Amino acid sequence: MNKIGFDSDKYLSLQSEKILQRISGFGGKLYIEFGGKLFDDYHAARVLPGFAPDNKIKMLKKLKDVAEIVIVISSKDIEKNKMRADLGITYDQEVIRLIEVFRSYGLYVGSIVLTRFSEDDQQAKLFQKKLERKKIKVYHHYSIAGYPHNVQHIVSDDGFGKNEYIETKRDLVIVTAPGPGSGKMATCLSQLYQEHKRGHKVGYAKYETFPVWNLPLNHPVNVAYEAATADLSDMNMIDPWHLAAYGETAVNYNRDVEIFPVLNSIFEQIMGTSPYKSPTDMGVNMVGFAISDEEAVIEASKQEVIRRYYKALMTERRENKDPVESEKIELLMQANRISVTDRKCAVYAEDMAKKKKCHCAAIELPDGNLCYGKTGKLFGCSSAMLLNALKTVAGIPDEEQIISPEAIEPIQKLKVEYLGSKNPNLHIDEMLIALSMSAATSENAKKAMEALPKLKGCEVHTTVLLTRGDEKMFRKIGVNLTCVPVVDSH
Repeated sequence: MNKIGFDSDKYLSLQSEKILQRISGFGGKLYIEFGGKLFDDYHAARVLPGFAPDNKIKMLKKLKDVAEIVIVISSKDIEKNKMRADLGITYDQEVIRLIEVFRSYGLYVGSIVLTRFSEDDQQAKLFQKKLERKKIKVYHHYSIAGYPHNVQHIVSDDGFGKNEYIETKRDLVIVTAPGPGSGKMATCLSQLYQEHKRGHKVGYAKYETFPVWNLPLNHPVNVAYEAATADLSDMNMIDPWHLAAYGETAVNYNRDVEIFPVLNSIFEQIMGTSPYKSPTDMGVNMVGFAISDEEAVIEASKQEVIRRYYKALMTERRENKDPVESEKIELLMQANRISVTDRKCAVYAEDMAKKKKCHCAAIELPDGNLCYGKTGKLFGCSSAMLLNALKTVAGIPDEEQIISPEAIEPIQKLKVEYLGSKNPNLHIDEMLIALSMSAATSENAKKAMEALPKLKGCEVHTTVLLTRGDEKMFRKIGVNLTCVPVVDSH
């Protein structure tokens, strides 16, 4: 289990203070582009143990009296039903979900912007009507020829000038989106142009959690971010503009560094002079100042890199892809002396699989001890491991049988005789149902069920590629899973 290595309260205080300073520095109004996830930021929670997944939303709640939210979605993503893979919903469905979540925190959602809009986008028009029935204001922004490099055209009445002006009421405008490529930055820059044409003094900033600018380039936290974005071909690098302007080393990523000269020109065209000397200057990121235990954060980040490596292997195996992503992460691991043998549960699971000559799963328990399970006649290795872990955490002797055969047999019969399954072994959800049935008559089974929340945050490894059902169940339990991409013969 990870030790606490991050002070969330300090982070929330520093971050909100810095944003208020930025608002004041621009004369009273700021458009801030929010990168990454506004809530459910589990990557940050894993690499910075102590970082709450909803830290960003908590920080915004501190500023709710001055903040409003503008959600940006590309019309083209609506037309092609683009999905948020981690949630299994389309981008337009995610916008509705975001609105509901923001409102549940007392945050004001001012409007929705349909970017790259055209009159041919019929699905986008239907989505707009759905939003308007909910009394949500919708604006249109359009594709601009030559964006982002033709600065003279972009910063003109035929560029940003043809976009609809978003009417905002508050001093802090949070611009967010259901996913990357939605047009957050273009929306912010368009508003800067529109506001300055109206004589309003406003500013722009970015809120990115990673990479952490004031940590070394090869710090495991930044390496973990690069591993997490290996599929996007992002790369951390030293910000050359910051180094030239201040003589200080700062870490940024390639896309921001590459686009900065263009952004600088746009700022100069709109505002007369650019407020920033480097892409790092644009960011508001106090994460590095809230790390409370360096060793805990380093260990957690190394584990995340290994998890990302196994995840890439799993995806490539399932989707029959070339090993491009996994090889990129493997190179990162080699360069930073990170090895799969640094993962205790993986080493233990592999050792037990060799000894037992079958698939095994292992978990590192909250006290640091290891527990395993193997494929048998009743359970798959994952459900066997989970059952053993619950018994261990609940203090139930290993030899104690806590699921009665009467609870298992009907499930196996249903699977094989009625549903045509070739594998009678109980998966995780089936094992938990059998355990809950036994809990009605067995005190030990009840104790094991009640121990389930104690496994949240534990590290798990299996020597076989799991079914998506078992993988989903582990996610619900809250464990951090890795799998060897070997397909079970069943």
